[in-house]
Amino acid sequence: MPMVDPRFSILSEDFAADPYRHFARLRDEAPVHHEPAIDSYFLSRYRDVKRVLSDHDTFTTQTLQVRAEPVMRGPVLARMTGAEHSAKRKIVVCGFTGPALQEQIRAVRTKAAELIAPFLPRGRLDLVNDFGRLLAVHVTLDVLGLDKKDWQQFADWHRGVAEFITSVVLTPERRRHCLHCAEQLEACLVPVIRQRRRHPGEDLISRLCTAEFDGIAMSDREVTALIINVLAAATEPADKTLALLFKHLIDHPEQLAQVRRDPALLPAAIADTLRHTPPVQLVPRQAERDTVFAGGTVPAGATVFCMIGAANRDPDAFAAPDTFDIHRPDLGTARSFTAAAQHLAFGTGLHQCVGAAFARAEIETVAAMLLPQLDQVRFTPGFRYQVCLVPRFAPGGRFRLVEETTLLVTGHPDDGNLELVK
Repeated sequence: MPMVDPRFSILSEDFAADPYRHFARLRDEAPVHHEPAIDSYFLSRYRDVKRVLSDHDTFTTQTLQVRAEPVMRGPVLARMTGAEHSAKRKIVVCGFTGPALQEQIRAVRTKAAELIAPFLPRGRLDLVNDFGRLLAVHVTLDVLGLDKKDWQQFADWHRGVAEFITSVVLTPERRRHCLHCAEQLEACLVPVIRQRRRHPGEDLISRLCTAEFDGIAMSDREVTALIINVLAAATEPADKTLALLFKHLIDHPEQLAQVRRDPALLPAAIADTLRHTPPVQLVPRQAERDTVFAGGTVPAGATVFCMIGAANRDPDAFAAPDTFDIHRPDLGTARSFTAAAQHLAFGTGLHQCVGAAFARAEIETVAAMLLPQLDQVRFTPGFRYQVCLVPRFAPGGRFRLVEETTLLVTGHPDDGNLELVK
């Protein structure tokens, strides 16, 4: 195998067009890959990625101070440490677990049924644009207790916030637009926060408003930042993971048939979807001291990007890693949605995704509801799977490779990408 061309760039169009094609060579030949254009280091081996995500003293989330906080309007959860992080993380996690989760799942089921109904008689559906993205926004607003009739406005503001966080370079005009979206979102949230302080309910905003840290209630600024943090992060993985779950099952009809016969296999299918094609590809950290890895040294102060997609396909961690397999013995489905997960799609350690349990419940609920209704689901004629990815920062302290257009693309986008044959 030839060595990685020194002119090779993870920021190139060639890499963006099909990143998975390059992962093995990076792991074998350039496990500590330096990108001079952004003076950052990219780690692709599983053991190195897990080391960085687990060593919070050596590799911090300092990069988020300039990448997220201006549009989050305050401190983000991933930047916190110690008692503050534990206390505030617990508040957010409680909004996605226990009795709150059960109520949310009932709402997810109702909303999903409402959104899918118009497409069943048509027989075609774009699983991302027609269904997944809209569902994710509505569900997140439900969790927060915000009025869903304003979902389009919240979605527009969210796009501006996400653009600021995800873009490597912003023009002055786009930067002003993104900051304006964040300011408008904050202006909308502050009256809600003050109202919930006076008349709290069971929603997550009320929990944030009534919670205390060191005996002191959080300020409006702190609550606003956590709300935007949740709004930005909770809408991120669900639509893509749901679409990719169906893609992998359609591509493996024998496994699809097994899941239909035995719905208890669905969590394993979701878990290997997360491993095989994680919705977040890159997670950034900052090195606090010179650190030696096999294959190179990362200097103090440098930005390090953990390549989640490459790590999850490392043969040192998973057998036949490029194969989608719901019967994979080395994944551990039961722990795949916890901090003890073998795959790294939700990160690991202190800053493991707070919404992992909710993501599992949401995707599992919707997939279990859709599978019986989509009896003979298949790709529409002319369908092609297009990975059109560009590197950008993502909510929650992650850096991702995201679609420029839709995740699932057909020859006729208006017709949808799935045929819903009854």
